[in-house]
Amino acid sequence: MHVLVTGSSGLIGTALVDATVARGDTVTRLVRRSSAPGDGPRPTGITDVSWDPDAGHVDLDALAAAGPVDGVVHLAGAGVGDKRWSPTRKRVIMESRTRGTDLVARTVAGLDPLPRVLVSASAVGWYGDRGDDVLIESEPAGPGFLAGVCIAWEAATAPAEEVGIRTVHLRTGIVLSPSGGVLAKQLPLFRLGVGGKIGSGHQYRSWITLDDEVGAILHCLDDSSLSGAVNSTAPSPATDAQLAKAIGAALHRPAVLAVPAAALKLALGPEMASDMVLASQRALPSRLTGAGFTFRHTDLDEAVRSVLAGV
Repeated sequence: MHVLVTGSSGLIGTALVDATVARGDTVTRLVRRSSAPGDGPRPTGITDVSWDPDAGHVDLDALAAAGPVDGVVHLAGAGVGDKRWSPTRKRVIMESRTRGTDLVARTVAGLDPLPRVLVSASAVGWYGDRGDDVLIESEPAGPGFLAGVCIAWEAATAPAEEVGIRTVHLRTGIVLSPSGGVLAKQLPLFRLGVGGKIGSGHQYRSWITLDDEVGAILHCLDDSSLSGAVNSTAPSPATDAQLAKAIGAALHRPAVLAVPAAALKLALGPEMASDMVLASQRALPSRLTGAGFTFRHTDLDEAVRSVLAGV
């Protein structure tokens, strides 16, 4: 299979490219700049093609030269937790997803032959703050800024869907890895013995290990029965307090402190704190499990120990 990937330099994208090449597929990465002479040779099986989602440009000649594309994985987008949510930052978050996704969808819709599948990133933020509700893919979108981003993000794949490309909206939860994401940001505090729950700790965290996230993407590429929304989360969502306890246990550190919700709202702003950190999503991967996907990590304590082993 020849797979076109955006966001290949990110946490998930890097691991996905490695796994895709390891199983014998070839990869073309859409990158924001062409290779320079000092960059050194690319790994075998990988080609780079330049694109500029802000300018709406893809090097179509280079993409055609790379050969027919069988599948597309679109992961690119500005990090939602990298900076405080000013009006400008919120616009960047929204437009980085809608513009990039629209460009990818329109580009692949114009290829001949058409790719068989587009797996486009989304997030469990689609569901908004839903408390203890169990959330499967048929649930409607919830309230809040992140839900609005996910709605627009998923809608931007329309050009690909309209020409018959099987399209998967991968609603990913918290990806557990010491190399990036939420867990990497929390580790320094836990190592110092000052980690713990956030707010009440009752809010649900839909988590997945990086290994299983990559496995889920590959499964969506390969399984022609999957299209539309797919929750990419482990089948055992946990509360924030349970996640904190698991991290502390894996590092042999206490996890008894708490970050008060009021302090979090002061630091991040009320909207970002409430919508991103204090919101609860208890999502289940009903479509993945129904399609026969086997998770490597289903128990939170085992998963955290596994990803932190040797760290």
